[in-house]
Amino acid sequence: MEKMSMSHEDYLEAMVMLGATTEASVRSVDVAAKMGVSKASVNKAMSVLKEKGLAEQPYYGDITLTETGYAYGSSVLERHEALSCFLNKALGIPADVAEREACLMEHAISDESFEKWLAFIKGLDLE
Repeated sequence: MEKMSMSHEDYLEAMVMLGATTEASVRSVDVAAKMGVSKASVNKAMSVLKEKGLAEQPYYGDITLTETGYAYGSSVLERHEALSCFLNKALGIPADVAEREACLMEHAISDESFEKWLAFIKGLDLE
């Protein structure tokens, strides 16, 4: 699948964090609160995500993710969590800084580089 904008990846990640799946829905007001944006911003983003076949939302209804949308959002979340953990536990970067920087890095790293990096760090004891 083609790479999405950082903003749209953040929406998918936030929806997965809030419990959205292909079966479970989330409210746009909860997505707005999670991301610190207006409900209108969520609605605008949903238009793009629906057009790309990543989310479904009946007129003013709750949001569910398609299988592709859930997989994409879960992948972004996995990247975020792995990067944040590495920055904090392996490098000793404060948790709040690690969170912020992981959010930037998760969008920039290619799938191939992430998979190689992830395979490398699995040998480290970061738990």
